[in-house]
Amino acid sequence: MSSPGEFYNSLPPITKAYATLCVAATTLATLKLLPVYYIALIYQEVFYRLQVWRLLTNFIFLGPFSINFGIRLLMILRYGVQLENGPFNRRTADFLWMMIFGAATLLVLAALPFFETFFMGVSLVFMLLYVWSREFPNANINIYGLVQLKAFYLPWAMLAMDVIFGSPIGPDLCGILAGHLYYFLTVLHPLAGGKVMLQTPMWLRKVVAKYRIGAPTNTQTQATRNTGGAFSGRSYRVGG
Repeated sequence: MSSPGEFYNSLPPITKAYATLCVAATTLATLKLLPVYYIALIYQEVFYRLQVWRLLTNFIFLGPFSINFGIRLLMILRYGVQLENGPFNRRTADFLWMMIFGAATLLVLAALPFFETFFMGVSLVFMLLYVWSREFPNANINIYGLVQLKAFYLPWAMLAMDVIFGSPIGPDLCGILAGHLYYFLTVLHPLAGGKVMLQTPMWLRKVVAKYRIGAPTNTQTQATRNTGGAFSGRSYRVGG
């Protein structure tokens, strides 16, 4: 088995960065070095005091160290890694754009009274989980050795477990909604004959290329991207 350092270094860049930020935020909060109030999503502080960093920092706090924190972190390390190394292999800009689009969607949902919350990290993790479940719908998943099901149903199974254990379902639902919106705009709508409505901006591609984030995009991937945008050429996954 690889050492923890080797495992960490093997992580793809976007997943590694997000998981690292989540662990760092929880560690600093536990040590009382980072008051969670100052990273929470409070729109009054954003609009009236221009504390715009809250629009980003609320996504990196998954709660205090606990079993729930460990589960969410493992979800990032499993499903985020499989997405970034699988369907998004050599498409780091597209994966980063998915995260940005998901975060923006969640910020809109958080402004609604029903979904109002101070931290959207769990929601962003659930978005990753939902997109992964659509990309690998026939993967067999075993939940705590008790239930085996197809990956397509995993987001709903995790939501049901949160209900059973008394966790709020609002963040889970937000993540599922954001994930489905992204998947609809990039896969389902184009497959139904519609126009590709969501493509990775060129400025983001240039930033990723300039700073050499992730593996360089090969020629074949570039050609596929130009003709269909995110998820193009993988329509066989939709029907399982």
